[in-house]
Amino acid sequence: MTRLEKCVCIESMYTEIPFIKRFEAAKKDGFNFVEFWGWTDKNLADVKKAASDAGITINGFDGHSGYSMIDPNHKKPYIDFLKKSIDTAMLLNAPSVTILSNALNQGAVVNQYAELSDTVKKCSMFAALEECARIAEESAITVNLEALNTITDHIGYYLVNVRDAAEMTRLIGSPKLKILYDVYHMQLNQGNLCGNISACVDQIGHIHAADVPGRHEPGTGEINYHRVFEHLETCGYSGRIGFELFPKTSTEAAVKAIMSY
Repeated sequence: MTRLEKCVCIESMYTEIPFIKRFEAAKKDGFNFVEFWGWTDKNLADVKKAASDAGITINGFDGHSGYSMIDPNHKKPYIDFLKKSIDTAMLLNAPSVTILSNALNQGAVVNQYAELSDTVKKCSMFAALEECARIAEESAITVNLEALNTITDHIGYYLVNVRDAAEMTRLIGSPKLKILYDVYHMQLNQGNLCGNISACVDQIGHIHAADVPGRHEPGTGEINYHRVFEHLETCGYSGRIGFELFPKTSTEAAVKAIMSY
């Protein structure tokens, strides 16, 4: 089995220091890859320089904005913003961006679209994903579709089942359109973590890890991460593990826990 590479989200960790200094801090702690959330609020030249100076790779960031794939009227602006995000990924030498079914505002779902039927939502999303796949293939940037939990953090979010996400990307069949399997979100929504990994591993482009409850570092909650990571390797996953979490006590303690896996 291969050793899975660790990636750290510097949006939720290292918050005790300025953002631009987090690249160097992550590298010193032993990470070779970082990720963050939005890019429009950042000085891209400074971000690129900080990553280069630290000798660390930006694995990815959010490619979505204030638009929803499940709204047929949002398709064009959604795709237009994704194109800008992919251009940014190319600028920063990042191999991937993450996309969502719904627009969020500080984590809250902007519009649940109660007036739209499930058929309209699903068909609109599929049509948008086909266009996302085409753009991704042209740029060689991987686009990862993420399902989120609706129990604690994102009430009203449409894409809640990782198997639904995988079925959509599998039907489209693009090597550059994959899913982001967030273990924290899927423990809350579905459980059966290893079973769902087995069913979806051919479509997984990236993994996010945090424990339940609290979204803290592995070892602080109910998820057996030794078993989950072992199962990922057994199933043939060879990508990266993104630790997108909020330290329970301190960044130092969280890093120590992460590095124990």
